[in-house]
Amino acid sequence: MEENKSLHQQLMEAGVHFGHLKKKWNPKMLPYIFTEKNGIHIIDLNKTIDGLQESAAALKSIAKSGKKIMFVATKKQAKEIVAEAAAKVNMPFVTERWLGGMLTNFQTIRKSVKKMQSIEKMLNDGTLDSVTKKERLTLTRGKEKMEKVLGGISQMGRTPAALFIVDISHEHIALAEAKRLGIATFAMVDTNSDPSKVDFSIPSNDDASKSIAIITNYLTAAIMEGLQERAENKEVADEEQSEETTESKGRKNDLEEETEGADGKKTRSAKPAAGGAGRPKQGAGRPKLASKK
Repeated sequence: MEENKSLHQQLMEAGVHFGHLKKKWNPKMLPYIFTEKNGIHIIDLNKTIDGLQESAAALKSIAKSGKKIMFVATKKQAKEIVAEAAAKVNMPFVTERWLGGMLTNFQTIRKSVKKMQSIEKMLNDGTLDSVTKKERLTLTRGKEKMEKVLGGISQMGRTPAALFIVDISHEHIALAEAKRLGIATFAMVDTNSDPSKVDFSIPSNDDASKSIAIITNYLTAAIMEGLQERAENKEVADEEQSEETTESKGRKNDLEEETEGADGKKTRSAKPAAGGAGRPKQGAGRPKLASKK
């Protein structure tokens, strides 16, 4: 898109403002609807921009803190767009099928991921060279099946801090699991959905690929900024720590130099000999009294 175009124009050209038919609307979307045209609700793009900017700021803050944001979109028109966007910022994603318990039963899902990685390792290092061709083919097919569903979360060691969802009506299981665990939710919400179900709603057309792309890419850019700021802050912290270490070493050297005597030898405090040697005997140094006759 041309840089001189305003965000409002870009959203309009992408068709973000087109909602569903009036008969399919959710009454809770009323504050976000601008008008109705030919039986179709038109979304207020000013509200879309407000929700988009608020979501972008929150996601940037989460990324800056080093936490993970999971992208969820299993709709055909959103799969490729969301997978590419998540890969750009190295975030987990689910674009094939949401497995029940992917968040609420994460430990079991994690075991499946480890099994997939184990099979992949055995296939690559030649461990399975001794097995029959049929067994090898069975393992390969099983790995490919698991990778298709779990590949996007293979590097996720813990539950994410937030979810970005395309179409909350379609991804209602993912939304329910996130709400149960208290995970922050961000979503594109069309006129047929309930915006109160998510923490950060972006009223927009969640069916058109162009609309999904512009919203997803805008949020991805914000996440990228957060990651860059985190990296810059880490570099500054490392430099300060390095300077402090150098300074402390310099102080230590200065102290060692001060302890050197005039002859260039370092002075050491004398240690008492074993058995109390070095201590004056009791009464030593006292004048003897003359004995009385």
